[in-house]
Amino acid sequence: MTRNSNVSRKTSETDIEIKMNLDGSGNYNISTGVNFFNHMLESFSKHSMIDLDVQAVGDIEIDDHHTIEDVGILLGEAFSEAIGDKKGIKRMAHAIVPMDESVATVAIDISGRSYCNMKLDFKNEKIGDMTSDIVIHFFESFASSAKINIYGTVEGANDHHKAEAIFKAFAKSLKEAVKVEHDQIPSTKGVL
Repeated sequence: MTRNSNVSRKTSETDIEIKMNLDGSGNYNISTGVNFFNHMLESFSKHSMIDLDVQAVGDIEIDDHHTIEDVGILLGEAFSEAIGDKKGIKRMAHAIVPMDESVATVAIDISGRSYCNMKLDFKNEKIGDMTSDIVIHFFESFASSAKINIYGTVEGANDHHKAEAIFKAFAKSLKEAVKVEHDQIPSTKGVL
């Protein structure tokens, strides 16, 4: 069973291509034009062991919103395509990740339904060159197109550490949830 995808999306605001291998080694090639976002996606790839190639060109001269939102949407689509019928997956998982003075908790359910509940309070308007309030929207966009539930919280003093901890916790929980453990659909409905 290969769990790969190759998706693209072109709008008047962005032009994005993503390749994903759920059963990879954490190899990545990321270029979005937003350096801190690149760092978060690289961290996500490394800690989820998902091979990820993201090439995005967007209207970052305006701001980072369209690029990060559309990458979230397309990453969710890539995930949905790669996970397939979800036969045998663990389905639900969680992770608690500390990073220096910060700690993040993420729980996910690959349920076939979209929901995102994130409590992320950043102190500053920007984290590096990325707008801090777009972090929640990235996860909302991913959850919506991947059709998964994401719940996350983060505490700490440093916005960089908080953002990195939440991306790592998401990576660790997703890595665990996509593990193939048996040969059934993990739902009483028989479908996800």
